[in-house]
Amino acid sequence: MGLAAPIVNAPMGGVAGGALAAAVSRAGGLGMIGIGSAGSADRLHTELRHVSDLADRPFGIGLISWAVAEQPRLLEAALAARPALLSVSFGDDWAWVRRAHDAGCVTATQVADVDGAQRAADAGVDVLVTRGAEAGGHGQPRVGTLPLLVEVLDRVAVPVLAAGGIASGRGLAAALAAGASGGWLGTAFAACPESTLPDAAAEVMLAARNTDTVTTRVFDIALGYPWPPTIPERVLRNAFTDSWHGRESELAADTEAVTELRAAIAADDYRLAPVNVGQGVSELTAIEPAARVIQRLCDEAREVGQQ
Repeated sequence: MGLAAPIVNAPMGGVAGGALAAAVSRAGGLGMIGIGSAGSADRLHTELRHVSDLADRPFGIGLISWAVAEQPRLLEAALAARPALLSVSFGDDWAWVRRAHDAGCVTATQVADVDGAQRAADAGVDVLVTRGAEAGGHGQPRVGTLPLLVEVLDRVAVPVLAAGGIASGRGLAAALAAGASGGWLGTAFAACPESTLPDAAAEVMLAARNTDTVTTRVFDIALGYPWPPTIPERVLRNAFTDSWHGRESELAADTEAVTELRAAIAADDYRLAPVNVGQGVSELTAIEPAARVIQRLCDEAREVGQQ
């Protein structure tokens, strides 16, 4: 794709909008617009305005499988935008792959184990994203990033991107040395000013350590999000996770707790509201523009490679 940096920003729903995608692409990586489970074709059209003047710089779009099934217009809108890369993850229906190829798009999907990687490759997916258990946000936390990456590389012949816990140049260099074609990074870009993450959430991320995260379903249950039980999310621990993680069966019926959570989200109160992060969060020490993040990661990775 003619990238200057082996870096793709993860299409984080609600965080990775068009402005972040444009900034990453202009800096030499592959910028991805993320439309999550609550997204829509209209929302995608709004975010696409930011990448309309990228000229010959490529960009990508990331979708959720069941959102595509529920909203056929979403896939139609994504294909009409002619992204260089279209990613659809967390599903077993591969009909979208042929449609994407017919539209001239390279295809990608996130995989959590080697069997899932083989199924995706057999379905014709061009690029696999090995999402390790360290990754932030939603995913199947089955295998750590490095062992998953190595096993998938040994099994399939298509390019593989590494995802999960990579938020430094040293981590990027390790993934590349293992054979990855690049890094699929979320947490490293979430606090950039071009993302749509609220400033208060970015500040909470900067103060966090890699031991401050938990994989849980409490927010999905409380908010009624349609993520299946097999796909929890990694978030920063806070008072809400401490109170309800392990008590999920009681949560849905506790209207007071749900009301309190919704109020906290509206007020950007992250003592209760969720912040999706991976275990690389401790590598974040400052709020930096996306271009600066890419330059720093590449410089660090190059320096490590020369040692």
